[in-house]
Order: sequence, then C-alpha cells, then structure tokens
Amino acid sequence: ENATVEALGRLGMGQSRLEILLEKTGRFSLSGYDKVQFLFSANVGTAPKEISKVASGGELSRLMLAIKSVIHQGNLLGTIIFDEIDTGVSGQIAGKVAAMMKEMGTCMQVIAITHLPQIAAAARTHFFVYKSVENGVSESRMRRLDEQEHVRCIAGMLSNDKVTDAAMKAARELIKG
Repeated sequence: ENATVEALGRLGMGQSRLEILLEKTGRFSLSGYDKVQFLFSANVGTAPKEISKVASGGELSRLMLAIKSVIHQGNLLGTIIFDEIDTGVSGQIAGKVAAMMKEMGTCMQVIAITHLPQIAAAARTHFFVYKSVENGVSESRMRRLDEQEHVRCIAGMLSNDKVTDAAMKAARELIKG
C-alpha cells in the first residue's frame, strides 16, 4: 500500500489513499483462497471506496502503473507490456508516466503501446504499428523506426500529422528530454 501510494505521488496523485483488504474465505474458488479488495481515494477528505466505483480512467491508468512499478522494484518480472496505460492522461502527467516507465526500463523490458508523444519519445526503440489490406484481408504490421523516423513520428504526434520544422524541433527536444 505505502509503496503504491508513494508511486502515485510521483504521478501527480500525492493525496491518494489505497487500502488493500485481504479476507480468508476458508475455501478455494475460481478466484483463489483469499478475497482481495482494493479501496481507493484520489481526493482529500474522501474515504477510500471500491476502485471500480470511484476511479476515473486516468486515475485507473496511473494506479495500474504505480502498482506495476512497485512490482518492478522486486525484480519479479523480466518484461512488462502496457497497452495504452496512458489512457485519460495528458500534459505534465504524461511526462511523469513516461519518466516512470523509462525508469522501469532500466532493469526490465518495457513494451508500451501509446498514442501520446511524451510516452513514445521516451522509447529507446520505436516501432510503428499499422494496418494494411492484402488480398482483401486487413493485417496488422509493424516496423522498427530509425532515429530520424522516430523523430518524425513524434513530430507527427505533436502536430496532427502535419510535420513542420517547429514540430520537428519540439520532437527532438521531447526525445532529448
């Protein structure tokens, strides 16, 4: 609980509270032997309640990232995959999410699917995922981007796909960042 709340603070949610309740059920079921309940509050003066009833999309994204960052500290995983963990997050918080994911990448492989330039700019290796139609069938494809393509892709994310000199400069700064 404490480590997750500390991680939430680094993600701009310093007033959050988390309580994890463990209850022995006395019997095995499809969900295990224990009943585990996560209670959460993102706001001062609000008692923690069941996550599904109180957390917004952005709060859920940051809570999941915080929990996974705590797991990463125990070196329990070799690879972690985030599929749009940045949902409901933008601006300054997106930068904090990127920083936490980059930190996790120092001791494990982090694979992130994102639409946010702040997250994509933090990548050491960048793949572009796209769909193509072959013989009337849609196929998902991906290709590794070189350094220039990486900058151009970030610039496109920053500028609604209209890549200008200003967008390229901003992309380089964000990648350097």
